[in-house]
Amino acid sequence: MPSEASTQKRVTISDVARYAGVSNATVSAVLNNKGTVKDSTRRRVLEAIEKLNYRPSGAARRRLQPTLHRTIGLVVKEVDNPYFADIFLGARAVANQHGYTVLITSSESDFTSEHRIVDLLADKDVDGLIINPLLEEQADLSHLFELKRRNIPFVLIENVLGLQANIVDVDNVAASKEATRYLIEGGHERIIHFAGPRYSLHTEERIEGFRRAFSETNLIFREDMIVYAGARLKDGYEKGLAYFQEHRDNPPTAVTCYNDLVAIGLMRALHQLGIKVPDQVSIIGYDDIAIAEYLPIPLTTVRVPKTEMGAKAAELLIRQIEGADGRGGPDTIERIILQAQLIVRGSTRPLK
Repeated sequence: MPSEASTQKRVTISDVARYAGVSNATVSAVLNNKGTVKDSTRRRVLEAIEKLNYRPSGAARRRLQPTLHRTIGLVVKEVDNPYFADIFLGARAVANQHGYTVLITSSESDFTSEHRIVDLLADKDVDGLIINPLLEEQADLSHLFELKRRNIPFVLIENVLGLQANIVDVDNVAASKEATRYLIEGGHERIIHFAGPRYSLHTEERIEGFRRAFSETNLIFREDMIVYAGARLKDGYEKGLAYFQEHRDNPPTAVTCYNDLVAIGLMRALHQLGIKVPDQVSIIGYDDIAIAEYLPIPLTTVRVPKTEMGAKAAELLIRQIEGADGRGGPDTIERIILQAQLIVRGSTRPLK
């Protein structure tokens, strides 16, 4: 489980006191709305808090307000994707152990919705956020940078290039490469990849793994092997119908898919077209959602440690909220990269 760390300075109550020219106890009195502080001093402290973007840590706010509810916001991309349900369960288990409640909401793959949701949760003063962000070249990610500016703890479960943040993710390149290499070693040469949505860095990482598997063989990678499909059941179904009807004279013998939902949709399309899995086409999914092994043809897939991802993200966030010493925020940024595993079932077969 590789981890990378870098230094991040969080504004403390001592910084506010020093800036305002008062004691830590005076700052605490202002935060606790005690009437023992002169109005002029109170104004000076509040100005310092605003100037420095100070936000009390979860531990500090609970000392000031012992009855304060402790909450974590979880922002996902698609509420109907079982992948996120497992992440939620992992996060909730850890959160419960530490006295936190997890509030889950979905952007439904809409940039404006994600921006609005993150702003809303931050304004509602949740203790921290776990976010699976939408990414695209022209995407407005200002809400994520605003979280950093306001010292609001958050953890990403997908990398954002150029943003120094705590991350829990999986090595998608290695896992996609392993799945593709499995097909190549089984004698498949006409392989395509049903890629995910363009708003996900995971899409590009899984394409890169697919490409690297070919680079290690004498087979030639072509750009037309990448077929953008999407992330949902209907995406795999509709793209599967269109692609295999168009290429009925020379169809691929195998398809790797962005996720299990796309793979399941594709399998339905192939069944409708009278194309047998795995006799004529082998299918590999990604994520290993619970239903994958219970399908009429159990799905070969890449098992992502989803529950562990959620648990690790919650652990990392709570450390960030409370601080290792219980007296403030973190002084490091961590990147936890977990490993996925190919699970071979009935939807694939070797050709040799």
